[in-house]
Amino acid sequence: MDCNKTMTAHRGRAVGTLMALLLLLTGCRMSVSLTGGTVDPRAKTVAITTFQNNASLVNPTLSQSFTTALKDKIQGQTPLTIVATNGDYELEGEIVNYNVSPVAIQGNETAAMNRLTISVRVRFTNSFDDTQNFDQTFSRYADYSSTQNLSSVEATLVSEINDALTDDIFNKAFVNW
Repeated sequence: MDCNKTMTAHRGRAVGTLMALLLLLTGCRMSVSLTGGTVDPRAKTVAITTFQNNASLVNPTLSQSFTTALKDKIQGQTPLTIVATNGDYELEGEIVNYNVSPVAIQGNETAAMNRLTISVRVRFTNSFDDTQNFDQTFSRYADYSSTQNLSSVEATLVSEINDALTDDIFNKAFVNW
């Protein structure tokens, strides 16, 4: 009976030691993990310039709200410090489309829904790995009932679209999808 207790104690210590060793080994990484992506361990800064609104239809607050949403996303998901210029990573670009169009046309040729679409051109520069650089346009939209006035739902829609756009840009820049 004492032999079984001794064997169980040895197994328990062996399993504990093995788990501690595994935790130690998995804790040694050469990069900072970000929900499946990485930031080069040498990187300390990211420069994000204000995205100017060059769309033909201009929302006067979109430039600032989009840029702020992008900065908040990167600051909240990475250890990087945001700087004005010369970052280890750089994000710049412009809002190229802000458009409302009808969707879900009914039998009487009236739209049941309208769609707000925002497109942003982004240039990303990684000073440590040129193969990660990109120049790409990202587009997202949100639909709303045609019985609603755009001005009554615009702030909510823009916020939803900004969240989706910043997720896409973050994933492309740091998660490499």
